[in-house]
Amino acid sequence: MKNLSILDWIALLLLVIGGVNWGLIGLFQYDLVATLFGGAAGAVARVIYTIVGLSAVYILAISAKLAKK
Repeated sequence: MKNLSILDWIALLLLVIGGVNWGLIGLFQYDLVATLFGGAAGAVARVIYTIVGLSAVYILAISAKLAKK
């Protein structure tokens, strides 16, 4: 994983953040993103959810590249 671009690293970081948030929701019914950014229906939280989702799609699209490294 030495030759990852900055975008790759950001997408991986966002994927981890999303995974941790989903873990908190599943285990404790606690949505950290919603708590920090004004509720699940808040504009900022929705933007964060969207960016995290797009990062997951991006990582899925480059997974073959990541597997070769």
